[in-house]
Amino acid sequence: MKEICSQSLSHRRWLLRACEESQAITFMQKFGVSPTLARLLVMREQDLDSAPLFLEPSLRESLPDPFILKDMEKAVKRLVQAIQLGEKILIWGDYDVDGATSTALLHRFFKSLNIPIALYIPDRIKEGYGPNIPGIQKFIQQGYTVMITVDCGTTSFEAIEAAQSLDVIVLDHHASEPKLPSAYALVNPNRLDESIEVTQTLGHLAAVGISFLCVIAVNRALREAGFYQSIGEPQLMNLLDLVALGTVCDVMPLTGLNRTFVAQGLKVMAKRKNIGLRTLADLGGLESFPTPYHLGFVLGPRINAGGRVGESFLGARLLSTDNPEEAFEIAKRLDIYNQERRILEEGAIDQALLQADPNSPIIIAHREGWHEGIIGIVAGRLKEKFHKPTAVITWNENGIGKASARSIPGFDFGRFIHKAHHLGYVLGGGGHAMAAGFSLTKDQLPVLTDFLIAEMMILEKEVDFRPMTLCDGYLDLRSLTPALMEEIERISPFGMGNPTPKFIFSDVMVESYTLIKDAHLRCRFSQGDGVSLEGIGFRLKDTALGNILMDRSQRPLDLVASPKLDSWGGKNKISLSIEDAAFSVSHLRKTG
Repeated sequence: MKEICSQSLSHRRWLLRACEESQAITFMQKFGVSPTLARLLVMREQDLDSAPLFLEPSLRESLPDPFILKDMEKAVKRLVQAIQLGEKILIWGDYDVDGATSTALLHRFFKSLNIPIALYIPDRIKEGYGPNIPGIQKFIQQGYTVMITVDCGTTSFEAIEAAQSLDVIVLDHHASEPKLPSAYALVNPNRLDESIEVTQTLGHLAAVGISFLCVIAVNRALREAGFYQSIGEPQLMNLLDLVALGTVCDVMPLTGLNRTFVAQGLKVMAKRKNIGLRTLADLGGLESFPTPYHLGFVLGPRINAGGRVGESFLGARLLSTDNPEEAFEIAKRLDIYNQERRILEEGAIDQALLQADPNSPIIIAHREGWHEGIIGIVAGRLKEKFHKPTAVITWNENGIGKASARSIPGFDFGRFIHKAHHLGYVLGGGGHAMAAGFSLTKDQLPVLTDFLIAEMMILEKEVDFRPMTLCDGYLDLRSLTPALMEEIERISPFGMGNPTPKFIFSDVMVESYTLIKDAHLRCRFSQGDGVSLEGIGFRLKDTALGNILMDRSQRPLDLVASPKLDSWGGKNKISLSIEDAAFSVSHLRKTG
């Protein structure tokens, strides 16, 4: 990659993605695509073999054999046996969107088989993450013999050990420890004894993706056993809306199988067959074809709100129900909880900002009384503002803290929390590279802080952590036609791992601007050839970038923005999503 700007108005570096022009020309000739799309394919590391599937994601071509996962065969045999014998099955989920979608997916599958099944989502505050002994004992007393944990269970040693009369099947994706719990079967592409090939190809799946693979395998086994001679075989593709929702909201990379899941799942979601999702979309004002943005910022926060500040089970129940009245009542309650969450979140963010030390390599904020359900959001906002790994901790009256952490590329927070646990610096925890959670005492906070800072300082010698924006090349405003936008859309869905293309528009002027809700900025840009285009930048008021955009007497700017095409009322409108800007200089200008 080539650095083309060392200090933008948002204090970021701009890097131009590498593109081998000869390969782009080959793509143009082979696939009949525009130069812009050809370069985007090269920049996303596609070749002649992979590009067709990238342009046309196909589940048939992308799906692996589910049985390549360790313990999948054991899990499937036990579930088929339970189905055939009519055993009582419990699904124990997590309270976030991935847990809710995984739980609802399994519930809908078993319901289609006329198999009664119980769902359980623990209360975030009272019970915490994962299965617990009192909850398990209650279901054992009720005669349950099989328990499936989804999006949890990989490190639930004590709870699973206590479930001796239950056959526990774990469907998870979180990093494991060398030791595994004594589950009947543990299906997780990120268990340490899994093959390198499986971890590399399936390790990026959300728990809902693992659950979908399990359902495919169980369905195949039932078909081979003649189970569907008396009832109709379920249409598993109808469950892909749940897979897409969980994948996007758990911020999994939209590459490989995940990209296919989301691309196909959005099509299923657009059909609005899931009553709960349809009701929630109506409540959120979602009328257009769903995109990952709608999943991550319209639907996901509302489903999460139950687990964060309300009733943890509401999300899974909403996604499972086929009752319109129940769906409407749950969706209304989730919307109210989401409004409460926003109020709590804004207050905590203001308080956390007062503690944040911008000169520290790690941001840590802590306070008694912060609601445990919103500290992850607060950590995410601080991470965005300071571009540093961030942990936010809320203390209870006993001096025990619950923490949520968010990270930046290059700093694997989940791995460091596992290491800290082994060193005795936290009571427990784990997570992913970009998001983690842990618990600790007040006495452990200083040593944990020193540990994280030391690890960051070691990495800083090898990794450039300065914030950066990756750009996909140069465009002129005049080139943004509906035809080009439709071409660019062929490499969607966009998200983590497949970011929305960002282009540089050189020597633009701000013709006018408007403040929206006293926070966001809508501008009209021109490029000196009579063509002008509208763009919007979120939360730009009182920022260096926003101040320059509102000062129209300034010299021309080089703008980094993502173009998008909106179709409303049969009319196409192209606009820009403002990412960054810098004062125009000769070495930034397009040369060819």
